[in-house]
Amino acid sequence: MPQGLEPREYKDLESRLGRTPNQTEVQIVAAEWSEHCSYKSSKMHLRMLPTEGPRVISGRGYDSGVLDVGDGYVVTAHIESHNHPSAVEPYGGAATGVGGVVRDILSMGTRPIAILDGLRFGDVATDPKARWLFKQAVVGIADYGNCLGIPTIGGEVEFDPCYQNYALVDVAAIGFGRRERLIRNRAEEGDLVLLLGGPTGRDGIGGSQFASDSLESHDRSAVQIPDPFTEKLLIEAVLEARDAGVIHAMKDLGGGGLSCAISETAEALNVGIDVDVRAVHAREQDMLPVEIMVSESQERMLVVADGAGCATIKEICSKFGIGCSVIGTVNAGGSMRVSAGPETVADMPASVVANARLLDLPSRRPAYLKGLEESRPRDAGGAAGHADALYALLSSPNIASRSWVYGQYDHEVGIRTVVRPGADASVLRLDNGKHLAVSMDGNPKHCHINPRQGAAGCFEEACRNVVCAGAEPIGMLDHLQFGDPTDPEIFWTFLESLRGISEFSRQAGIPCIGGKVSLYNETGAGPIKPTPVIAVLGLISGGAGHTRRTVAGGDHLLVIGTTRDEMGGSEYYEHLLGFTGGRCPAVDAGESKKNADAVRRLVTGGMTNAAHDCSKGGLAVATSEICLASDVGCTIDAGRIPCDGRLSGHAQLFSESHSRYLVAVSGKHLKKAERLLDAGKVTYGRIGTFGGRRITISNAGLEGSRAPAVADLSVDKALKGWSRALGDLVHNA
Repeated sequence: MPQGLEPREYKDLESRLGRTPNQTEVQIVAAEWSEHCSYKSSKMHLRMLPTEGPRVISGRGYDSGVLDVGDGYVVTAHIESHNHPSAVEPYGGAATGVGGVVRDILSMGTRPIAILDGLRFGDVATDPKARWLFKQAVVGIADYGNCLGIPTIGGEVEFDPCYQNYALVDVAAIGFGRRERLIRNRAEEGDLVLLLGGPTGRDGIGGSQFASDSLESHDRSAVQIPDPFTEKLLIEAVLEARDAGVIHAMKDLGGGGLSCAISETAEALNVGIDVDVRAVHAREQDMLPVEIMVSESQERMLVVADGAGCATIKEICSKFGIGCSVIGTVNAGGSMRVSAGPETVADMPASVVANARLLDLPSRRPAYLKGLEESRPRDAGGAAGHADALYALLSSPNIASRSWVYGQYDHEVGIRTVVRPGADASVLRLDNGKHLAVSMDGNPKHCHINPRQGAAGCFEEACRNVVCAGAEPIGMLDHLQFGDPTDPEIFWTFLESLRGISEFSRQAGIPCIGGKVSLYNETGAGPIKPTPVIAVLGLISGGAGHTRRTVAGGDHLLVIGTTRDEMGGSEYYEHLLGFTGGRCPAVDAGESKKNADAVRRLVTGGMTNAAHDCSKGGLAVATSEICLASDVGCTIDAGRIPCDGRLSGHAQLFSESHSRYLVAVSGKHLKKAERLLDAGKVTYGRIGTFGGRRITISNAGLEGSRAPAVADLSVDKALKGWSRALGDLVHNA
């Protein structure tokens, strides 16, 4: 069995119950009071996140957030992680991560229509285990999502030595449906409690406690077993029951299994629930009551219905060939009572089980930050010439094409995908004629140097990506991933990241509609870098929208935004120089909004052939990515790049300053586009033209560096390295 309560928590439980709990009760509460389920270290601080907005129907605190997208339709969204399980068994851990977040979407009564995955591993260039973890996790996500018939439309992949022997697997899911069909959770005395889906087994026992401590053992019994075929049938059965109007309340069985699902449902609906574990359809016949209560076997949903509705649900489940057990009843007492036949094995107030005491942990600025942003490498421009540096970055693991990854996924099933993976944001067609753009972003290098600005930058980058599709950001999901929260220095980085996200959310008017906190992400080698991940949803209501990066010879290249000497955490510093430090890019909310509004107007006005944000690798990499995606060259005059002061050549080309975009505009739209930018008082520069088979950067303004001042790259050579680098590494796994 998993570890029980800490001594202070055991005493607290005794005090709140007014008696000594039995061991079954202790294990039930230990599952719910684990960090993974209770958010006891973070919950009081999450209140700083803005959660209200004109489109928000329900936000943070539910299984998934709900946004009104007009015409009686809603979009639902949620994000989850499966980090510890994926580090132990990457195929099954990643696959069940997909299954869990899909059921969160289903619990609101909406059909899951898309999946995004954010993956982080150790240095795949040098670490064979990192390559193995990466490959297995990608295949696990692909196999599960493809079997469900839900397209995996986007995400991100990143590699960093801080994830050695570990894995971060973030999965977001999107749902869509009619507003009137949302499940409005309610329950009345006498209602029946049903368990739908796969059988309960011993897999995943204690998974929530396993995920609430540092990963120092590889307990495979805590990893759940995926069964996507059962999940697919469960989805269809639940949606048919929804259409029949027989579901009063519904909840996914995720972390903590029945213990959490029952206590949280009872507490949220202000009712009591009696459950008989002997009625649960189980995979193994000799399971103990406590094993049934804390098992995290997958593909299960808890449903509340009245007697007539119960009969209908049974018929539907029989039709789809999935398990359906009537395991309990609703009462008015407010207690969670568990029996095994005639024997009562647990009887506690649901409000006690569902509410761990919140912790107010100490925080302290980390010692490692002293002088970090003021530091500089000895010879920032001397590692390579600009051309060699650009070649190296384009074929580096963090920048090279992700086509090997998304090539594993079916990203078009469901016929909603308008813009596929590989663009800044993926775009889905909605039934009301509108489109939804989605992007997911994180940057642990920036967050390590400046957690507040780094986290805000992750948010702003995700916004830039949906803006490049012509979308207006309408909501965000945050996933906050850190090490041991009882370490004051780690908890300080968590609080700073949360403050950065909250401030930008408030300034940009983009509400948080859901999220996840994942702590204790560390191994015997130490904690991960602060890794907040942000997913942004954007709505395209009209206009051209969803521009792809396809340009033609003669198109003009414009850069929007100001480049600053902000090399801290850049791929140039970290990958090429092996240097950590320097000034981290900072977000100016006013500049961000002004530039985003202008780019969105350019895209929806049909004036752009391509729109792409500047992020990892800076302007030189972003320009090259447009060229490689369209198989065309470009000539750039770096002297025309708008800069904050006189910058060195490497800073001009490789700084990762925020709020910058590249747009390709044809000659016939150039004057109109420039008039729009001038009217909006937007900082921009016309820096080049597309054509030929080379990416050439002139030496104008490229001074202050000992490296050659001219970058001249072959498109064919750059394309070969960029398109094949990641796949070649994986094939060596």
